[in-house]
Amino acid sequence: MSQGRRDFCKGVATAAVCAGGLETLLAGCGGSGNAASSIPGQQLPTMTGTVANGAVTVAVAAGSPLATVGGMALVTSSAGNFLVTRTAQDTFACVTANCTHQACEVSYGSGQHYVCPCHGSEFDTLGRVVVGPAVTPLRQYATQFAGGVLTIS
Repeated sequence: MSQGRRDFCKGVATAAVCAGGLETLLAGCGGSGNAASSIPGQQLPTMTGTVANGAVTVAVAAGSPLATVGGMALVTSSAGNFLVTRTAQDTFACVTANCTHQACEVSYGSGQHYVCPCHGSEFDTLGRVVVGPAVTPLRQYATQFAGGVLTIS
């Protein structure tokens, strides 16, 4: 007797649950994929940006994650979320926080790389792909810094 697709899938799912592999089975269906414990690096600190006149501004105080060169942060705002790295005393690199693989929010950092928690894509601070599965770089944004305020446009 021939087995239908629905019955076959039920059998595979049942076998996976019995073997303790439901998480592995579901990870192959897309979605979040990696568990947070397997992501290289650590979750980026979050800062809140304010939107005005088509730009996002962020106060960079002495104790903030962006206060020192090499500091990285996820900046959230009503205009979108951004990954920001302080590259020099008055210079910042800013890219979108939306992974180009499946639009997950990139929210982890490892050294000078951003890491997507969904499928492990890694990007340098300029948004270039370092490790796939993403193949398209993250979108870059212009920044200005004056008077302790970072402006993203």
